[in-house]
Amino acid sequence: MEKIIEVSGLSYRYTEEHPWVLKDINFTVNKGEWLSIVGHNGSGKSTLAKCLNGLILPQRGIVRVGGYNTADEKTIWDVRRLVGMVFQNPDNQFVGATVQDDVAFGMENHGLPREEMIKRLSEALRLVKMDSFAKSEPHRLSGGQKQRVAIAGIVALQPLIIIMDEATSMLDPEGRKEIIQTVRALNKEHHLTVISITHDLEEAIHSDRLLVMNDGQIIREGQPRDIFKSTDLLKKIGLDLPFAIKLRNALRAKGVPLKDTALFQEELVDELWTFHSNM
Repeated sequence: MEKIIEVSGLSYRYTEEHPWVLKDINFTVNKGEWLSIVGHNGSGKSTLAKCLNGLILPQRGIVRVGGYNTADEKTIWDVRRLVGMVFQNPDNQFVGATVQDDVAFGMENHGLPREEMIKRLSEALRLVKMDSFAKSEPHRLSGGQKQRVAIAGIVALQPLIIIMDEATSMLDPEGRKEIIQTVRALNKEHHLTVISITHDLEEAIHSDRLLVMNDGQIIREGQPRDIFKSTDLLKKIGLDLPFAIKLRNALRAKGVPLKDTALFQEELVDELWTFHSNM
């Protein structure tokens, strides 16, 4: 697989008086995959996100995005054109009086021709299913709709990578579901590389691969089904398990002969139905 991000020996601390926030981080991101980086508050995951688009430069090690070294001042804007970020609070991201004004703002800053802007604006809003809200005022939208507009603003710039930094943490369950479905569609249908920075394991189970962080280090890496087979480590570092996995583990502890691979409620229901039918 083609590597779009390569991180080697990355270490970072904010001042010399403070401990290292990131400690010898090594990993790669494949083009077109959805990678979730999970950990509790203070684990270093948000600092790592800022290193991936050049907002923070490594004090040790190297970060390459699309082949560009983020520490190279000559190519840092090339890096930032490749990476778009969606942050936690959608209200802090709006600058336009209407949805279409807000999505157009980034393209205006990039100096795109008007004809190209109109084309991208229409396509980006259609992709996130917000085209019927183009002339709406952002403050009248729901939380999930606001985040979809924020994603449209990033998509319109046509980056190769989108980083979501706790982008669903302020949303209700329905809004969170909307964003996960939107991002999954962009990832699968348009081959957008997605990096989700989150402490929400309900969100992380939808990704292709997980990095588990604790105390500035990557302590586990793998596909969600492998990571969630053994949950003791996740509970030990303070992460709340998805409901289906907690229920699966509780039933197994009671002697119900369930497999250790079910991640989603639908899978658990199917397995329980099969077990009941065979009794």
